[in-house]
Amino acid sequence: MEQIRNASEQTEEVLEKISRPLKPYIPWVARTLLVSTFIEDSVRIVMQWQNQLLYLQAYRGFPWGLSHAFLLINVATMLACSGLAISRRHTEYAVGGLFAVIVTQGFAYGLIFDIKFFLRNLSVVGGLLMLMAESLLAKRRSVFAGLPNISDEDQSKYVLLGGRILLVLLFVSFVFSGSFSVMRLVVSAIGGLSCLMVAVGFKAKYSAIVLVTILSVFNLAVNNWWTIDFNPVHRDFVKYDFFQTLSIMGGFLLLVNVGPGGFSVDEKKKNF
Repeated sequence: MEQIRNASEQTEEVLEKISRPLKPYIPWVARTLLVSTFIEDSVRIVMQWQNQLLYLQAYRGFPWGLSHAFLLINVATMLACSGLAISRRHTEYAVGGLFAVIVTQGFAYGLIFDIKFFLRNLSVVGGLLMLMAESLLAKRRSVFAGLPNISDEDQSKYVLLGGRILLVLLFVSFVFSGSFSVMRLVVSAIGGLSCLMVAVGFKAKYSAIVLVTILSVFNLAVNNWWTIDFNPVHRDFVKYDFFQTLSIMGGFLLLVNVGPGGFSVDEKKKNF
């Protein structure tokens, strides 16, 4: 047991040395990655405007005019809220706007009951909660008007707890999808353990780094949409998965930056 503890401490020291020069850039990179799926989605809607209108009108029953307004509002909201998130301005409005986009698109495109879509978007919502927590910790001002006796620090505890739990749901969809292989079993075991540690807040920062590493390799190896030129529809789906995974990686990097919060094993250990 003592050997395991020493090995863990040495690993943490190495990770700390490696990450120290990158720390000033992690918040900006994390926020940019988090909103990348919304920026890509807005660009895709504009580039495929007629196809988007046709789908909404012919397959989803949107009347002419409402489909145009829906797409325009979505594009404007995603671009505006992404800009606010990256620049750290009015973060609560940015989070609210992007959350509204996730919900409305889920219903509008008929994907809300697709389990893979549902879990992935819950993970993205977890990333948005991490962004909200970062704002709460930085600004120390209330965003939940009307809730009595809850300080900014207390708010961040609840938000960080929810963010940590939702973030790891992406890995659940990964474990239960695809064909079985020894490599998949090994990655699932390491990732599953890291997800559990993130959820309970034990060595959460280092577990998040492990998950970012796994997701980076997985994203480049599996969601390599730039190699697909024979099927534009399949290419769009893979590209969507690629940028959603980037967004969730941004959420994990925000966890690395702000920490797991008060409701975590790491925080409780400091009190002993």
